[in-house]
Amino acid sequence: MLVHPQFNPVALALGPVQIHWYGLTYLVAFGLFMLLASARAKQPQFANAGWSRRDVEDLLFWGVLGVVIGGRVGYALFYKPGQYLANPLEILQVWKGGMSFHGGMLGVIIAMVLYARSRGRPWLQVTDLIAPCVPTGLASGRIGNFINGELWGRAADPSLPWAMVFPQSGTDIARHPSQIYQFLGEGLLLFVLLWLYARRPRATGQVSGAFLVGYGLLRFIAEWFREPDSFLGPLALGLSMGQWLCVPMIAAGAALWAWAGRQGPNFR
Repeated sequence: MLVHPQFNPVALALGPVQIHWYGLTYLVAFGLFMLLASARAKQPQFANAGWSRRDVEDLLFWGVLGVVIGGRVGYALFYKPGQYLANPLEILQVWKGGMSFHGGMLGVIIAMVLYARSRGRPWLQVTDLIAPCVPTGLASGRIGNFINGELWGRAADPSLPWAMVFPQSGTDIARHPSQIYQFLGEGLLLFVLLWLYARRPRATGQVSGAFLVGYGLLRFIAEWFREPDSFLGPLALGLSMGQWLCVPMIAAGAALWAWAGRQGPNFR
């Protein structure tokens, strides 16, 4: 069995200033987004619609707001509603941890709607541009989870070559390194599939729908290997909260993809 190396969460300390690995993974995610979204903006279907690098920079600003606010509020509402409704000011204490991808996604969708309205663009055109650029950021975040030794996996057969003990769990049980599974699945694999799919012009909304379906399916599968939150445990039908949140995501993505296909290629 492997043992998690228990990295120091602080990558660099300069006097009283500490730079955490998790913060660096966010910076990597934002940098990759700028690189990939700028490349997307140069593709004919977006370049002909007037997209520029300045638009991508503005998108990143709006997206960061959506991720942080949506991720934090989503965590409070989806995972610990009782605690945060009783102490709403704790929602602002982001340094204590607690972010939800599904909340962050909803936050980004709202931010993109507001951005699209302010620029007079179809909001699905906006989400189609950014959708293939998101998985690399998710991959970076999962590396941060692994470095921190958090969100570990369920118990695994000790004979599994990559089974790993996470001392942070307080046990010596061999576990699946689910952070790495998610890095490879909803991160790298989803990026490759979406980037290839989006290289050709698609009906407005289809790339966004493909992202919702792809992420939802890969996250649903990964949750079978990830230890459910101790304060929630398995929910109805033995599914985790993460899996239940993926169900409407997959359904919405499939419906959006099918609806967009009936509209035809209508980049505006």
